[in-house]
Amino acid sequence: MKYRLTHRTLYHYAHHVGIGLHFMHLLPRARPGQLVHAATLVILPKPADRVDEQDHFGNRTSLIAQMSAHKSLDVVLHAEIEVSLPRAPEPEASMAWEETSKAAFRAPEAAEFRYPSALASPDEAIALYAAQHFPPGQPIMVGLLSLMAGIHADMAYRPGVTAVSTTAIEALKTRAGVCQDYAHLMIACLRALDLPARYVSGYLRTYPPPGETARRGADQSHAWIGAWLGPHDGWVDFDPTNNLVVHDEHVTLAWGRDFGDVSPLRGVILGGGRHSLTVEVDLQPINEEESRDAAYVSGDSGI
Repeated sequence: MKYRLTHRTLYHYAHHVGIGLHFMHLLPRARPGQLVHAATLVILPKPADRVDEQDHFGNRTSLIAQMSAHKSLDVVLHAEIEVSLPRAPEPEASMAWEETSKAAFRAPEAAEFRYPSALASPDEAIALYAAQHFPPGQPIMVGLLSLMAGIHADMAYRPGVTAVSTTAIEALKTRAGVCQDYAHLMIACLRALDLPARYVSGYLRTYPPPGETARRGADQSHAWIGAWLGPHDGWVDFDPTNNLVVHDEHVTLAWGRDFGDVSPLRGVILGGGRHSLTVEVDLQPINEEESRDAAYVSGDSGI
């Protein structure tokens, strides 16, 4: 599936900002099953300096410096992306979850995601919640589907009751929140069992496929999780907010241990006073002809 993506982040400040330094995860990464044909960030005012790099996890980052007075910051991502993630393995054919946990010790790509992080650390209540979905000998894919469905059923999707600093422990207590909270809770549950899990930020197609119900988290930044199923099956993504195994409706932006590793935009400013924030996201499928025309007109294959 080929998509055209637009993501706009607009800050308005009550007073002039004299200096601003901002760190962004706003350029989508490539991954197995995801090709980034074009990705451009348009930033106004134009930064005095900009450095594009990769972070520890391989995500694309941008560091910008605004050195002149301004009352707004407008950041727009335009991208063209092709997604076709591999199908998940048959549930009953996957490894037992205990064997997956043991294998993770010897897998450099997975080991660091077994450990607690600031927003996705398990406690006793989370460990007990997770254990009911992973009886001894359970194939890991069966357990993951059960856990995802359980979180989807037990949590109420309710914007405004949590914040970006809400932890998995708090999310389980309130049983309400948004996609970030669903993701942190599922990650913490898996880490309670010594299973590797990572936080994935990105986007969900604006309109669902024909005949499908509307998805929670469309028209905005979205979050889900990646779980490591073993050396053969590798990473598979799960969207507990929508109770979906991720295939071709999601576009990956970045991943890390939790939201703190992949915040789309953060920074410090001098001045500004109160501010307002507007975020607009549109992710639409495009056909082959439109894709070729767009590539020909832009001639762009990168930043």
